[in-house]
Amino acid sequence: MKNRRATRPLYVISIAADLAGLHPRTLRIYEEKGLLSPQRRNRIRLYSDRDIERVRLIRHFTQDMGVNLAGVKLLLDVYEHQEEGRGPDGEWVFTRRTVRLRRAHDDNEREGKGGRGR
Repeated sequence: MKNRRATRPLYVISIAADLAGLHPRTLRIYEEKGLLSPQRRNRIRLYSDRDIERVRLIRHFTQDMGVNLAGVKLLLDVYEHQEEGRGPDGEWVFTRRTVRLRRAHDDNEREGKGGRGR
């Protein structure tokens, strides 16, 4: 039931922006870049608690870790598909080590694939 509540759209953009500590335009930019997908009712964006959590994570990546929005999109896509980014309590868990390990893993795969079949 907790998960269902977290995904229920509750907040209009002005309230969501206030909760996340951002300007509403920033939320629109995140949506334009594909980082956020709020539900809509009659053309009004509605944000859930999970959306607010995601916005805070995006802010952490961009402001605290220096990742650009394209990098944030890649990280979120990887972790959404593999669910490695969630801790036992369901919260996002990212560290610089996680990012370095993922980058090293991807580099190794590229080198392995590029050197073999040719």
